[in-house]
Amino acid sequence: MAVALSLFSAKSLTTAATVSPFPDNPKTLILEQCKTIKDLNQIHAHVIKTGYLFNPRVAENLLESSAILLPGSMDYALSIFRVIDEPNPAAYNILIRGFTSKQFPENALMLFRQMREDGVLPDKYTFPCILKACSRLRALEEGEQIHAQIAKFGLGSYGFVQNTLIHMYANCGEVEVARRVFDGMLEKEIITWNAMFAGYTKSGHWEEVVNLFDIMLKSDVEFDEVTLISVLTACGRLGDLELGEWIHEYIEAKNLKGSLNLITSLVDMYAKCGRVDTARKLFDEMPRRDVVAWSAMISGYSQSNQCKQALSLFHEMQRQNVAPNEVTMVSVLSSCAVLGALEMGKWVHSFIKRKRMKLTVTLGTALMDFYAKCGSVEYSIEVFEKMPSKNVLTWTVLIQGLASNGQGRRALEVFSVMQEKEIQPNDVTFIGVLSACSHGGLVEEGRSFFISMSRDFGIEPRIEHYGCMVDILGRAGLIEEAYQFIKNMPIEPNAIVWRTLLASCKVHKNVEIGEKSFHQLVTLGPAHSGDYILMSNVYASVGRWEDALNVRGQMKEKGIKKTPGCSLIELDGMIHEFFAEDSAHPHSKEIYSAIEGIMSRIKLAGYVPNTAEARLDAEEDEKESSVSHHSEKLAIAFGLIRTSPGTTIRISKNLRVCTDCHSATKLISKVFNREIVVRDHNRFHHFREGICSCNDYW
Repeated sequence: MAVALSLFSAKSLTTAATVSPFPDNPKTLILEQCKTIKDLNQIHAHVIKTGYLFNPRVAENLLESSAILLPGSMDYALSIFRVIDEPNPAAYNILIRGFTSKQFPENALMLFRQMREDGVLPDKYTFPCILKACSRLRALEEGEQIHAQIAKFGLGSYGFVQNTLIHMYANCGEVEVARRVFDGMLEKEIITWNAMFAGYTKSGHWEEVVNLFDIMLKSDVEFDEVTLISVLTACGRLGDLELGEWIHEYIEAKNLKGSLNLITSLVDMYAKCGRVDTARKLFDEMPRRDVVAWSAMISGYSQSNQCKQALSLFHEMQRQNVAPNEVTMVSVLSSCAVLGALEMGKWVHSFIKRKRMKLTVTLGTALMDFYAKCGSVEYSIEVFEKMPSKNVLTWTVLIQGLASNGQGRRALEVFSVMQEKEIQPNDVTFIGVLSACSHGGLVEEGRSFFISMSRDFGIEPRIEHYGCMVDILGRAGLIEEAYQFIKNMPIEPNAIVWRTLLASCKVHKNVEIGEKSFHQLVTLGPAHSGDYILMSNVYASVGRWEDALNVRGQMKEKGIKKTPGCSLIELDGMIHEFFAEDSAHPHSKEIYSAIEGIMSRIKLAGYVPNTAEARLDAEEDEKESSVSHHSEKLAIAFGLIRTSPGTTIRISKNLRVCTDCHSATKLISKVFNREIVVRDHNRFHHFREGICSCNDYW
């Protein structure tokens, strides 16, 4: 027979070496003592000489040794298989298993087709082997055809066949079909339940994992460590702390704390449920920690926005000489992105290159996102171009990165290329596209894309898309149109939509609609300090100081505390934090002295302090000092005195940049000949030679 697969060179089939004494039944010798291809050569030669090769069981032993037990020997296995006159199902099964286990599932499918063409009937052991190959390839159509053959040959009642069917369908995304197979089984072993749990976990059906576990408990079915790991993963994704804690108690009661995988799953569950301190306590108590445990804890810190702790733990991981994996790198890059820690993230990128880590879609997209969120969008584009494969999220991150860095037109060009390449955009892509229109003042384009997403792509706008449209109209000064747009929305506007309109009212000094927006926000509740500050600033922008103070008074009466402005700057691998009018920094005396000099120099260049941005409780003679001590100005001053001339200064701020800081930073960039990149709550501002990338449109 002919098999269209590569064959091993025949010269290795003869050798002068001897094996003595040679047993009558060489099964044990072949399967247990044969450790290398050289050993197999010797035994194979004796099998040929003695005529044992014509014994099907001996031939199968040789096949099993070469195809499954020994590494990298599939070509040798094929050379043995080729000389068997009439291979039986067992011989085919061994080769199919070998191809699948050694990451050649396509060859397994080819061999199965050849088996059927040669009229060899598969047995109950053939189907689990070939279904695993289908699962690896996510070859649903072939898997369905094999399922039909299982029914035709009457082999569907075997538990191990049904288990692999469940696994195949689940891995191909057909979890509902997998569940039908599961429900149709009269007897279910623990491996069956775990196959179904694994299917739900892989496809992200977290609620189904929890529901199935509830059925399992009510059925008094024994579960094992594998079950609990699946359920703990689901608890973390769902925030189901109650069930997670029950499993923790069970682990304690059954003395299962010695399982590294189980405790790592507990750490991950607690971290994702917001109990980071509990996760860290468990982590610290672990007698040994592998890369998965370290990654779970670092990821927990990153996802709970404790990014400094995430980076600190990563440094500790490095000191412990634990090699990070892709999951670790993605979490670290995410933390660097939040903190604006460009230098740290660049080191991570360099580490990835040095270790020759594969630039997967997940890792590449995380790198792109990191660079974009640090204001280095050109680096983000460079990573994008080097990625061997990309998905819709990759394209979306690029669009969002360009939009937030003031390159709205370029973002729309990327969206156009995405369509040319027939990459189907999703709802998140359109948030990026509409944001590009918003930050670029592209009102007509924004209207067109908003209509197109449902008309041309079948994507119904969510509240986020309506919010983007309100932002597009509001930033352009079309306040009345934005207000009517909200009133005509087919879904109930939320606080973010009204807050977006209120922010535009502040910029364009529209008190009437500002008051209506604020009223809606107070009605929706709970109170948000930013809403009161915005409304107070709307009044202040038109000189209604008494009304502005009244709004601040309402805050005080209700016990609402203002979120303090905070700016971060990374220097020499350290993150420095500044608050407005704060003197906690160890170099504050030097910083405040530098601020005076900076203000004096930019005044000569035309800077006029906007005292409307000062603290409302500041006395008239204190207002100018108040605005000069905003957190971003302190951070910029520290950057100027601590870096060499010409160095780019990068700042991250938790709130929106105020008009005074924006005007001052433009002049600082010109007077001191520095590029200054400021990431605020909404977008990036790239200040260069007295001009901002936002064109004063933010």
